[in-house]
Amino acid sequence: MPKHDIFAIGASAGGVEALEKLVAQLPADFPGALLVVLHLLPRTRSFLPGLLTRAGRLPATHPGDGEKVEQGRIYVAPPDYHLVIERDHIHLSLGPKEQHHRPCINVLFRSAALAYGGRVAGIVLTGELDDGTAGLWEIKRRGGIAVVQNPETAAFPSMPLSALREVEADYVADISEMGPVFTRVAAGEIEHKRAEVEGAKVEPQLTDLTCPDCRGTIWEVPRGRVKEYRCRVGHTFSAKSMLSEHFAAQEKALYAAIVALEEGASLATRLADEFEPSLGHRLRDEARERDAQAEALRHMLKERSSFSLD
Repeated sequence: MPKHDIFAIGASAGGVEALEKLVAQLPADFPGALLVVLHLLPRTRSFLPGLLTRAGRLPATHPGDGEKVEQGRIYVAPPDYHLVIERDHIHLSLGPKEQHHRPCINVLFRSAALAYGGRVAGIVLTGELDDGTAGLWEIKRRGGIAVVQNPETAAFPSMPLSALREVEADYVADISEMGPVFTRVAAGEIEHKRAEVEGAKVEPQLTDLTCPDCRGTIWEVPRGRVKEYRCRVGHTFSAKSMLSEHFAAQEKALYAAIVALEEGASLATRLADEFEPSLGHRLRDEARERDAQAEALRHMLKERSSFSLD
């Protein structure tokens, strides 16, 4: 069986502890490179490389742009940079956010699959929503293998559950079992479930939706059973993250409408005495109407029910 020496790993909520437990199981002579994306806040310092270096036997770093990919090392995406893998080296990108994240797991997975094909093992760990699912599908499409953390023991099961719903995993394991799994994967000892999607065509379809980030036109991009939503500048969302971001955009727009109505009422009241009496009277009526509309929106926002995507 072919060996897999490029390990692309994605994690989100609960990921620090999971990654520490994972790397602690790997030997110092592990014959593969680990490329890690953990969702991080932008413009904040990440201590993850130091934590992973202390937790295991492999050195972990934030790579520099253009750094060579070497076996026996862990490369961690720095905050606010996509980790893009090209043949034998790493590129740090400030490209558009995907899944409302930079770094994004799907970006790492897709680029690794394009660069290394069947040499890639994609690993989805604990996290919310579904980043990593579309990228894992791309890894399988190009001949790689898929490893998913057991959702039953994941701190946050949404990402593993999403991956298992949409992609046929080659191995599902608890974090405590991941080390031996990685060793077997690197040695080519895990039976590979060939993906039926290999060679599948991906043809985007124009929609009537707009991007929650920039309001640009959205294309729907099929990834097997999964669909991604990509705008003209490159912002990309899964179905769940598209819903989540549009819900947030709707709420933001409604609060902006309240501000606009209340400002309009205040302006009309201020200027009512500046004009002839008939116009002043109409302005005061307009102010009361806008105040009532703003109050109706406030009531609607206060009384609305929450909608869970899980």
